[in-house]
Amino acid sequence: MTENKEQIAPSGYAELLKQLKERIRTAQVKAALAVNAELVGLYWEIGNTILNRQNQEGWGTKVVDRLAHDLKTAFPDMSGFSPRNLKYMRKFAETYPDKTIVQQLAAQIPWWHNVILLDKVNNTEKRLWYAQKAIEYGWSRSVLTIQIETKLYERQAINEKVSNFQQNLPAPQSDLAQQLLKDPYVFDFLSVSKEAHERELVKHITKFLLELGTGFAFVGQQYPLEVGGEDFFIDLLFYHLKLRCYVVIELKSTGFKPEYAGKLNFYLSVVDDLVRHPSDNPSIGILLCKDKNKAVAEYALKDINKPIGVSAYELTEAIPDNLKTSLPTIEELEAELEGIKDLSENNKT
Repeated sequence: MTENKEQIAPSGYAELLKQLKERIRTAQVKAALAVNAELVGLYWEIGNTILNRQNQEGWGTKVVDRLAHDLKTAFPDMSGFSPRNLKYMRKFAETYPDKTIVQQLAAQIPWWHNVILLDKVNNTEKRLWYAQKAIEYGWSRSVLTIQIETKLYERQAINEKVSNFQQNLPAPQSDLAQQLLKDPYVFDFLSVSKEAHERELVKHITKFLLELGTGFAFVGQQYPLEVGGEDFFIDLLFYHLKLRCYVVIELKSTGFKPEYAGKLNFYLSVVDDLVRHPSDNPSIGILLCKDKNKAVAEYALKDINKPIGVSAYELTEAIPDNLKTSLPTIEELEAELEGIKDLSENNKT
């Protein structure tokens, strides 16, 4: 009898355990970030020392090779002291002569993210921009590489985005929504033909948007809506965690047409009435078309009172071989989407 009493948790125990778990997880994350910042700071110090000695005393490659050997001998349990990595440390210090920038930004992402930026980006302003986005969205190395190779920085800088977000959304949500919009979207690891059917493209784009890590939570593909006894189907429905709203995405395999905006406006009205929770922000619509005439798109959105953005998309070559192993195959994506669909249907029954 006594044993059973001891096994029964006292009142409030479950909540206490939950709070402690959250504190421990938070501490673990902070400790990991602190360790990473310390390591990146150490690598900058080593690189800066090598750089100064090379400038002052003419150290060559052979000295760096010897230094790598001696450091590995002195610290056999530590990795990262290869000649190649020491040269990256030197380049890192040369790229960021101001240690303050390292502490504020570069040290907040893993070392090998910094190496990718050193290898693939030849402009300090761009490097810092990509580093900031990697921190903001939690990009993996593979995603960071994809974003650089598809020239996200240049695409974001081009003022070709067409939307009515400023007119129909309050600040700061309008600004966040505008940042969400890209033009063009580049889908470069989809093994589908350029003449692919809309529904075929939709299947593969779903995983691409999730892989970006920008806050998209998948809700449904060909999401059903019933209005006045008629059935309608949204290509893709997401919930955006940062914007706290539903995002309706319609994909068109042709160029933009004004009637597309009217149909998306209709979908947004229905989602706001039948799906949106009162605490959610107004739903946002994104039209993805093969191409668009900016002037036509701007007129089409001018008097629409629902927030809609229009972007073009491009289908390019398949993802490079060295990144394929870190991303799912098309068959795996289809199986995953079917699994999500089955789970959703089971939850309804």
